[in-house]
Amino acid sequence: MKKIRRISGLLGLTGVLLGAFGAHALKATLIARGMSDVWEKAVFYHFVHAVAVFAATAALSGSRPWLARAAISWTLGIILFSGSLYAFALGGPHWLVYITPFGGLAFLLGWSFVVVDGALEKN
Repeated sequence: MKKIRRISGLLGLTGVLLGAFGAHALKATLIARGMSDVWEKAVFYHFVHAVAVFAATAALSGSRPWLARAAISWTLGIILFSGSLYAFALGGPHWLVYITPFGGLAFLLGWSFVVVDGALEKN
């Protein structure tokens, strides 16, 4: 669990850094390419799911395999969804946009695991 918590910290850190980098150092490039919105969307989903991964690790006191699966799915979603959008916004090949939906599916899968965890949790 410590490993997933460290990953959540790294995801949050990189989300903030990439948001700031896009708003400052890459601003002119992203505007010139018409990709500011794409970058902002990548940062938004990246950061929201970094927080979700952290929240899942905070809730993992005991045996909660569905929350662990959610955290892993969200991490994969950040890599596929946000990663492909970051690369595309910076001039990567167009085929990268075909990877993005798989990241969205990983986000959805992670949230589905939270639903399962809630249904199986004993009160």
